[in-house]
Amino acid sequence: MRSEEEILGAATRHLNADPTASMAGLAEAAGVSRATLHRHFASREDLLRALGERATRRWEESQDAADIDAAAASGDPDRMATALRVMLNAFVVDADDFGFALTDHFVNRIPELVAWATRLEDREIAFYAACQDAGVLRPDLPVRWLSNTVYGLMISVRESLRRGDVARRDAPALLLGTFLAGAGPTPGPTPGPAMGTSRAPQNDHDGGRA
Repeated sequence: MRSEEEILGAATRHLNADPTASMAGLAEAAGVSRATLHRHFASREDLLRALGERATRRWEESQDAADIDAAAASGDPDRMATALRVMLNAFVVDADDFGFALTDHFVNRIPELVAWATRLEDREIAFYAACQDAGVLRPDLPVRWLSNTVYGLMISVRESLRRGDVARRDAPALLLGTFLAGAGPTPGPTPGPAMGTSRAPQNDHDGGRA
């Protein structure tokens, strides 16, 4: 018998390929009967909520594993650079979960998940800002642009893995290389918008972070 964690993983992967999948389709993808799926989750909405909670919890665990708060407080560029790499590598491991949570509109309308995600995003933005101050990331880019760039790259990782465009073992280096090539420190000044640009409010067409 498949565990609930295995069912959630299979459901996430299937929804990334078919966001409108029914409970019957999700049960088939998970290798369980509809009755078994309904014993775990009474409705599709309950399943989506569980997937959103799982993804958000993993996001927080990735931040914790990298110890980004302590790294930012240390002011040590080497420690921050290491924390950045650890966190982004962890994000790649959970690319399926991130990709789902970042784009599912139902998940992004659950108030408690939105509040949780906002807290995690603020925490991450504070870390990126500390990295900018320490010269680990470019200081001329709006810090929320850096956050949104990671958001976009996680969607790219998810889709590239889902389609077989890249090998999973190559994804961490591709993510880090792409992000740091654009956001890493440069030898000379690079034109860019002024710091402090605020993020536009989300609307119905903005996936947001779950």
